[in-house]
Amino acid sequence: MTTPTTPGPAAQAAPADPVTLLRSRQYLRLLVIAAALGVPISAVAYWFLVLTEELGDWSYGDLPKSLGLDPVPAWWPLPLLGVAGLLVALVIRYVPGRGGESPLDGFHPGGGPPAPLPLLGITLAAVVSIGLGAVVGPEAPLIAIGGGLAAATVRLARREVPAQTLAVVAATGSFAAISALFGSPLAGAFLLMEAAGIGGPMLRPILLPGLLASGIGSLVFIGLDAWTGHGVFSFVLPDLPPFSRPDLAQFGWALVIGIAAAVLVAVIRRVAVPLRAPVERRIILAGPLIGLVVAGLAIGYAETTGHSVSEVLFSGEDGLPELVSSAADHTVGALLLLLLCKSLAYAGSLVAFRGGPTFPAIFLGATVGILLSHLPGLPLAPAVAMGLAASCTAMLQLPLTSVLLATLMLGADGLTVMPLVIVAVTVSYVTSARLTPRSALAQGEGTDDEGTSEPLPHPRRPAVGADPARPPSGA
Repeated sequence: MTTPTTPGPAAQAAPADPVTLLRSRQYLRLLVIAAALGVPISAVAYWFLVLTEELGDWSYGDLPKSLGLDPVPAWWPLPLLGVAGLLVALVIRYVPGRGGESPLDGFHPGGGPPAPLPLLGITLAAVVSIGLGAVVGPEAPLIAIGGGLAAATVRLARREVPAQTLAVVAATGSFAAISALFGSPLAGAFLLMEAAGIGGPMLRPILLPGLLASGIGSLVFIGLDAWTGHGVFSFVLPDLPPFSRPDLAQFGWALVIGIAAAVLVAVIRRVAVPLRAPVERRIILAGPLIGLVVAGLAIGYAETTGHSVSEVLFSGEDGLPELVSSAADHTVGALLLLLLCKSLAYAGSLVAFRGGPTFPAIFLGATVGILLSHLPGLPLAPAVAMGLAASCTAMLQLPLTSVLLATLMLGADGLTVMPLVIVAVTVSYVTSARLTPRSALAQGEGTDDEGTSEPLPHPRRPAVGADPARPPSGA
């Protein structure tokens, strides 16, 4: 998935002297704009997360009970995911921007901030996908929403805005939108920075407005939590047993987990990629069918193991802390079945729904860690940390972000497990590079049914989510 709101090459190529830029009046004005945009955009992001969470709770809890279905029948996810597949398919087919890019594309720079109508499609597709149980996360839609709102605000001033300034302002909106999603403003900043490949002497001047917006956005999230009581939506794992220090056996496990996570993600992509072209050609029919398959996988898992369908459905952002807390209640067989059903549901959701790829990959990697922690020499805390970081690396190809996420999510034990996480991430990154076709790894392209790397067709799609009247920011 492109990161349409991160500065492209044009933004990175601007003034060669960062000191001159930092001392300029225009840069101070840019910081003021970043601070001003951080408040409303982070508030919008907060209510987007509230809306998707409340929609999930209502559709799987209050709605069936209001219809007299109490207890909720096992088949209930079927109509919800079928309707979700149809609604998202209609957005993809008929709304400009096709609801954003497929989460199967991951994160890579390019494009521009979405125009208002494509932005509406991105929001609708994401709310339906995430709220009704598809296995996708909220981070990619939030990046697009933040960037699109920031760019639209600047354009409302009806003044000529340089392409570099617009790109930086749009990136600032994205920073604000995901400021508290990963538990720290730094995690979202790392994700955007690493995905866009920002570097060189202009790194600090370009990132500083985004960091400012992230900090303000986190404060807004905290304030809204205190006001509403909905929560800050930070992805932190509680109730992990304490971990004192790594040993040689655990470094050996880091190699195993890094390889296992890379292989798992490669298998998921091998299932999903050949499906994308035929699904996109017949999206009105295929979308609901994939929704029904995802629901069937969740029902099968729940009926077999006695655990909740929500462990297979949804992104895993809320489910992973509960899974870790109840790890002792999951048998090896249940964990293996969860991996199988969640992986297949993830593959289908990557093709037919709209959202982000990060949190389901993290959930699956942590599940791998929980499963392997039943073996000797591998405590639960480092197993979970290595698994989620390695799978996140394999899916996103962002190793620095993955290490930081694992460190933040482990809380007090984050620094202790960091050496193990680094080894697992490195192994996963190298292994996944060998398992992924070269052009797909470099350009975010898929593979055809024979495994050869070719760009997949995107009918009726100009520049996805971008304003058709404007060239991409890197043009």
